[in-house]
Amino acid sequence: MRWQGGRRSSNIEDRRGMGVGRPLAVGGGAAGIVVALLMMLLGGDPSSVGPVSPSGGGGYGGSGQPVDPAQEGLKDFVSVILADTEDTWPALLEPHGVRYVNPRLVVFSDAVESGCGMGESAMGPFYCPMDQRVYLDLSFFNELDRRFGAPGDFAEAYVVAHEVGHHVQNLLGISERVHSMRSRMREADANALSVLQELQADCFAGIWAHHAQKQRTLLEQGDVEEGLAAASAIGDDTLQRQARGRVVPESFTHGSSAQRVEWFRRGLEQGTLEACDTFNAEGRGRRR
Repeated sequence: MRWQGGRRSSNIEDRRGMGVGRPLAVGGGAAGIVVALLMMLLGGDPSSVGPVSPSGGGGYGGSGQPVDPAQEGLKDFVSVILADTEDTWPALLEPHGVRYVNPRLVVFSDAVESGCGMGESAMGPFYCPMDQRVYLDLSFFNELDRRFGAPGDFAEAYVVAHEVGHHVQNLLGISERVHSMRSRMREADANALSVLQELQADCFAGIWAHHAQKQRTLLEQGDVEEGLAAASAIGDDTLQRQARGRVVPESFTHGSSAQRVEWFRRGLEQGTLEACDTFNAEGRGRRR
């Protein structure tokens, strides 16, 4: 990506190494890996995986942990990507009568306190609608490359753009409606609705990429393939197969690899909100 000369966002909060109480692990060992697999890139509310509270006497200490200097380039990168989403979304939402409010992006290490409760790195990146913040441990990008085989700067940009997509859903009132509907549904139906919401966030990430390329020519050869590979790598079926050795479609909450690729590509190619209406796509978003 041609990002080095881009504007840096002022909406970055650096909480790495802060003395935050360490949350209890959400399942250690293999169970923790399952949580990471299922939560990554999905904008999940950390409170949705069960109670997570500080452990007694398990804080970082007054001075906190040292910050890895190798992450400074990544912090600079996500600042540019966040700024570019800030330059993209206002004009797209204005015709719909919605004023775009910039989200803040919190970079943290190990654990963080959010408006949605305590979160930890094993959950992967997430968006909290309560405080309109995206939370990201930059070490996640190493996992994206090494564990899930989705390397490259555009794959990393897709992570940020997907979470910002959840912020757009929040501003449009979609998140609140989905939350209200899911609370009245049986589990399988609630999961299916969650899939549609996540696929829309993928599509919104594609919208950002469409306009980033059309207006500012950020993409280079191979970038689109990186984004599609990332979308494929974190499909529910792929993650379940890796973690469990089998696929349970009824438990999908974020969409299959094929669905995620399809909807990201659709936003990338068409670049409109109308193209991303997963909820009324004649069943396309519900395909397994």
